[in-house]
Amino acid sequence: MKLSYKQKLFIYFFIVFAAFTVIIIFFQQSREKSYKTETLRTTLDDYSDIIARYIQQHHLIDHQHIDSLNNMLILLPSNLRLTIINHDGKVLYDNNLDNEKDIENHLQRPEIQTALIQKTGTATRLSQSTGIEYYYFAKDYMNFFIRVALPYDIEVQNFLKTDNIFLYFITLLFFITLISLIYLSDRFGKAISSLKDFIVSADNNNVNYKNIHFPNTELGEIGEKIIRNYQLLEESNKQIKVEQEKLLRHFHYSDEGIAIFSAKREKIYANTHFIQYLNTVLDEPTFKIEGLLEQPDFKEVNDFLQKNTPVNPNTTNIPVYQNKISKGGKHFAIKLLIFTDNSFEITLNNISDNEKNRLLKQEMTNNIAHELKTPVSSIRGYIETLLEQPNIAPDKQHFFLERTYSQIVRLSDLIRDIALITKTEEASELFEKEGINIHNTLQEAIEDLHDPIIAHGISVKNEIDPKIFIEGNKTLIYAIFRNLIENSINYAGDGITIGINNYTEDSEFYYFSYYDTGRGIEESHLNRIFERFYRVCEGRSRQTGGSGLGLSIVKNAILFHKGDISAKNRKDGGLEFLFSLKKTLF
Repeated sequence: MKLSYKQKLFIYFFIVFAAFTVIIIFFQQSREKSYKTETLRTTLDDYSDIIARYIQQHHLIDHQHIDSLNNMLILLPSNLRLTIINHDGKVLYDNNLDNEKDIENHLQRPEIQTALIQKTGTATRLSQSTGIEYYYFAKDYMNFFIRVALPYDIEVQNFLKTDNIFLYFITLLFFITLISLIYLSDRFGKAISSLKDFIVSADNNNVNYKNIHFPNTELGEIGEKIIRNYQLLEESNKQIKVEQEKLLRHFHYSDEGIAIFSAKREKIYANTHFIQYLNTVLDEPTFKIEGLLEQPDFKEVNDFLQKNTPVNPNTTNIPVYQNKISKGGKHFAIKLLIFTDNSFEITLNNISDNEKNRLLKQEMTNNIAHELKTPVSSIRGYIETLLEQPNIAPDKQHFFLERTYSQIVRLSDLIRDIALITKTEEASELFEKEGINIHNTLQEAIEDLHDPIIAHGISVKNEIDPKIFIEGNKTLIYAIFRNLIENSINYAGDGITIGINNYTEDSEFYYFSYYDTGRGIEESHLNRIFERFYRVCEGRSRQTGGSGLGLSIVKNAILFHKGDISAKNRKDGGLEFLFSLKKTLF
């Protein structure tokens, strides 16, 4: 059974005071018995001196009239035993024994032995001569010993017995103290119990301040101060949580990639941009970022961290690491901040976006005009030829009309693609939203492009989980996969493999990888392939019939679904696109 603090306190003080009381009683009784023993010894010493003076005055030993002591003993207590012993231990006289008989030598008696050394000696023992228990006192008078003794009977025992009045007094004091202790422990225990109840309720996050009361004592005052300080701490924690939530929301929606690590390099937080940027930098996509400092691209960051940790807690100037990482045609500004508790923060900022937007604005008008000029010029030329040569052969007329039609189709596709991009950027609210099965939508795009896929000897692997659904626009999702596959068909080469999978997910996003095993592209082009009308090689789009807007449509469709996309050359050859799609747009 678990005892309460009040019970423990009471038992502790009870044991301490009880032990104290027993020690006092024992000490007092020992002192009183010692005092009475000393009084009895003094009395027997006085008897010895009286008898010694009588023997010396009457020269009883010299004249061998020792039996004359009988006349004197009538003046002393009747039960007093008197023994005269010489230094050889021979008994010269004993009023309780027949002196004519041979009496055992008394030199080895304990009281005699003590008297030989200290002049006086005492002992309580059973007499070997009479068989009676005596309290003996012996004293050395140069030529003889006088030993006097009183039977150790009830009378002497009562004399030596301690007085019980003190015992009664101590016992009464003990019970008075015990009652006071109960009262004090009760008052003290109330404060302790209240503190215990408060701690238990605080651990359970269920503190009812109205039901917590402390006695009007110093301990109660301390308890009330603890409660007040705890309330202030609670308010501070609430404010900290609010500020923490604000900070996390800021991190979550920040354009920077932000990751925070503990002193043991364990991930505390990482936003989606950081994961996306990190997978652009690394050769293999990952969602576990704890080992990023072991990657070659982050070697300088790791060296800087090892050099500047552990941090001196008293320092006022902790170095900051800043540099750039270029990978996959993109440029990232990287920054490392070390905190005084040896935790640290790494930020990745995509600094190629600003340049990309600038170039896009500069070239957009020229590109649109240039792309429209080619089919319009072709159409005009064919029509002018037909109008200026009315007698042209029918087969030539048919040829020119077919070429005119193909250019009109190309112009129509171009206008359609431009309209789609413009709509995603400036009127995205017009797109309908519904539940979309990603696996099935991809499969539709694969089936629609079946003929060119077979014609180029391409193998397509749809490895997306059939259970994945998102909320979005099916037309745009379809456009993502169709344009990516067409891009691989047109530019990656023949006999390649295309793979599409969802390599990870978190609470808000699915993360996808689209790759082909083709020829890839030069690193210098990777950061521009999503720009409108950008061509890796001039004329390639015209040769393959593309509008130059396919990858721009892909990016805008992904941005519509709150995701992001990046491209990089695969280590084993080919091009890989990493993109994310938000699970729900609401």
